Amino acid sequence: MSMTETTTFPLSFTLTPSKSARQEAHREEILASPGFGNYFTDHMVEIDWTVDEGWHNAQVKPYGPLSIEPGSAVLHYGQEIFEGLKLYRHADGSIWAFRPEANGARLARSARRLALPELNVTDFVESIRQLARVDAEWVPSAPETSLYMRPFMIANENFLGVRAAHRASYFVIASPAGAYFKGGVAPVKIWLTTEYTRAGRGGTGAAKCGGNYAASLVAQTEAYEKGCAQVLFLDAETGTHIDELGGMNVFLVKKDGTLVTPRLTGSILEGITRDSIITLARERGHTVEERDVSIEEWRDGVASGEITEVFACGTAAVVTPIGQLLSNEFAVGDPDAPAGELTMSLRQELTDIQYGRVADNHSWMTRLV
Repeated sequence: MSMTETTTFPLSFTLTPSKSARQEAHREEILASPGFGNYFTDHMVEIDWTVDEGWHNAQVKPYGPLSIEPGSAVLHYGQEIFEGLKLYRHADGSIWAFRPEANGARLARSARRLALPELNVTDFVESIRQLARVDAEWVPSAPETSLYMRPFMIANENFLGVRAAHRASYFVIASPAGAYFKGGVAPVKIWLTTEYTRAGRGGTGAAKCGGNYAASLVAQTEAYEKGCAQVLFLDAETGTHIDELGGMNVFLVKKDGTLVTPRLTGSILEGITRDSIITLARERGHTVEERDVSIEEWRDGVASGEITEVFACGTAAVVTPIGQLLSNEFAVGDPDAPAGELTMSLRQELTDIQYGRVADNHSWMTRLV
């Protein structure tokens, strides 16, 4: 079976129940204040792949440590990819995923770029469903909470040659997530780095792989030191155009209601939240421009009043208003200004869809349980 072939029939999952699953009282204590990425559910998914057998051994098993050889390719060449999506509990107790097929398709694109095997989108969604059913009690019901799912794939062949690994494994783990913003949504400050870039032409910027995030951490640390919540990267080619934040896409809102966001150049992650925001905005009659956006356009536009709102978007926070952009040379915006009206309205519409408070006219939600 070639690297790019996908399984042509649905995988069959086996279940090994955890013998150390948390008691209800302990689980409820965790769900009362989960934070983000601090705790993990009782089970996980694993599916194995080899160049000869393809995808096989699909199972839901107790959450626990992985056993890999020290020579595994993921440890030496960073051959790995991941995804992130949330499960939402609706008022009737049912559990839903937001656009999981889009996550599965993006995982396949990332796999192609990192020379990893592509998992069929149907099997990707089923892996999410299988874990959701077993650990359904871990999906919180409090406002603005969810169960964050982290599918990931690693090359675990014990071989030091520099080539695509002939053995890999796909996993799904889950972590309850509390409300992203304590005390409500508030504008954040962003640090502009001019020393570091996130990705270059022909690189892995459009893939969701750990190397992209590892390369951003030194700039992110610099942002924290400057009192900022995130770091903004410029394009590697000219150093003048907005790329994206360390983990979020960026939108500018002009005074005539036009939304402007950097075009997908291959160095920017194709955000599912980004795509959803574009759809919702256009349905409202807003013009959305996907194009090169210079840092001067942001700076001068805010100063002149031409740009009235700026926000970022991604799975974790959904939509985050940006109050101020800081750099070594200038400061743009007002950190104490309230979040923009359109920013908050789009956030509300999207979260209403996710939590089942309004009709899902796009068939974005998939019921799992």
